Amino acid sequence: MNRMILLRVIGTLTAIVLALHAGMASYGDLIRPNFRASDLFSGEIPPDKAKLAAAGGLASFSWDGELLANYAAAMAADFLHRPSTDAGGRASENKAAQGAVVAALKVSPIRPALWLTLGTLQAQAGEAVTPAVKMSYLTGSVPIDVAFSRVQIVTSGAAATDEEIKLLAQSDIRSALANRSRYEPLLIAAYVQATPQGKSLLLETTKVADPKFNEIMRRY
Repeated sequence: MNRMILLRVIGTLTAIVLALHAGMASYGDLIRPNFRASDLFSGEIPPDKAKLAAAGGLASFSWDGELLANYAAAMAADFLHRPSTDAGGRASENKAAQGAVVAALKVSPIRPALWLTLGTLQAQAGEAVTPAVKMSYLTGSVPIDVAFSRVQIVTSGAAATDEEIKLLAQSDIRSALANRSRYEPLLIAAYVQATPQGKSLLLETTKVADPKFNEIMRRY
């Protein structure tokens, strides 16, 4: 008899847990921000504060990799598009966005655009970006908008001194050159803003991939 009661209790508890899980999954689908890390680099506007707050409440105890990644990307975009007017507020928002990105990557690490998002936030805070940028290369391919944003981050900071990243970044530069009509002015702007090591990387790559554009770039 006791065994039967125990089995019924276990069965009831299991059913409750499964029902709660299904309910949370359905609720997560409703409030999950329709915003991916790649959207951050293509100029998409992040969700409003109310939707972010609703998603944040669920993300705080969720293990849904997609929900966490979308929420983290939206948090980062919100910080980058709508920063606080005071330095203390910006630092706090950056830290919160980085925390959301790191939490998402712990659950679902194979997200190259989200690794670059982390590197972007770190660059804004004046922190080292090389490890995050390197992970963005090693975890998969990215759309052209993300690849070009990666070029900007690499060439404007210390990441351009890393030999492995320099080799990996050449493919991003070549991808931008393959869409030269769109990215020529952006590549020139990246060159103007680049560190000496970043300028060298851009010149070395374009010299082989597009000598005519290399000549144009050297004028700046």
